Amino acid sequence: MEYIYLIAAFNAFFFTVLIWQKKPRAFRDKILVCWLLYLGAYTGCYAFFSSTLFMLHPILAAAFISLFLLHGPFMYLYASALVTENSRLTRKELLHFVPFLIFNTYLAIASQIPSLVKGVNMMYVDNQTDPSAFLLFFLTITALSGPVYFLQTIMLLRKHNVNIFNNFSNTEEIDLYWLRKLVLIFGIVWSALLVVVIIHHGFYLFSSTFCTNGLFLLLSIFIILIGYFGLKQRTIFAQTMPPTLPETAEQAVKYAGSSLKQEEAEAFAEKIRLFMQSDKPFLNPDLTLGELSDALAIPAHHLSQVINEVFGLNFFNFVNRYRVDEVKQKILNPKYDNYSVLGIALECGFNSKTAFNRIFKHMTGLTPTEYKKTHNSQRISL
Repeated sequence: MEYIYLIAAFNAFFFTVLIWQKKPRAFRDKILVCWLLYLGAYTGCYAFFSSTLFMLHPILAAAFISLFLLHGPFMYLYASALVTENSRLTRKELLHFVPFLIFNTYLAIASQIPSLVKGVNMMYVDNQTDPSAFLLFFLTITALSGPVYFLQTIMLLRKHNVNIFNNFSNTEEIDLYWLRKLVLIFGIVWSALLVVVIIHHGFYLFSSTFCTNGLFLLLSIFIILIGYFGLKQRTIFAQTMPPTLPETAEQAVKYAGSSLKQEEAEAFAEKIRLFMQSDKPFLNPDLTLGELSDALAIPAHHLSQVINEVFGLNFFNFVNRYRVDEVKQKILNPKYDNYSVLGIALECGFNSKTAFNRIFKHMTGLTPTEYKKTHNSQRISL
């Protein structure tokens, strides 16, 4: 098992070097570097000292366990850095590290008081020495911090997912699907290990070594995945993404204070229709709300409001509806008989086969191939 931990630690430091060499280096890269350095050192130390640490050094062992309180904050702050334009940590974000500091302050005080040292024992099941109430409290906080931060990160990524559909016409490399999947899987497994820890402390089953080995094995796998995908992930800036809300009712509340009048909204809608038909900006596969706003000379927040309220769509579906209509027209045009369906799709603003097939099926109820066969047979019969 130690070899797995050492391999994970090596990978953490290796990815740290690669990420630090990136130019330009974004704020989220700096957070990822700190996160990987922490994970690498943590996992490496466990590989070398786990056999003696918990038996011979109870205070250090408890401090070592307290380091789990850093994993959740790093995960959340990294996700936050990906979906915002922050260039540094705010005071509010620094509060995420307070529980770790309080836990270790208690341990520093306990180390100077012999009566308290006896209660700081991570191996109490084996030694028949009950832990202090303070230690159990902090261990509970440590165990719960994982699930709490998993949920917070998932909620943050869910809001981000709503935002990108209201501001981007394709989601390649910006939907953070890999991070949502990784956090979800990690959260489920961590929660399962939490159950084991509760059973261990409540019913004296299993052992501390079994619990910590499971957590560090999970961290080892996580290190490799987060380092690999984090190295590839590009920055997603929030300045092109005005805040959006997922539900229609909530959007109505959001626009309640808007200065846009009904007559202006209808005029903007007509201007948008004419521009989409004449200039066909949707042919640009990377079209964003900001770019369309500049082209139309309509403020981005008003453009978003018109698309949401007048057209009843988010930006992603609004633009891709035009792309699908363009594909449908060209499929029926004899001029494009020698084109493949994918070739036509790329001409119409789609930038990947997977995205095109998914969007086309969602909007027409047919796959592109089924649509072509059906309408070509109708054309021949006519």
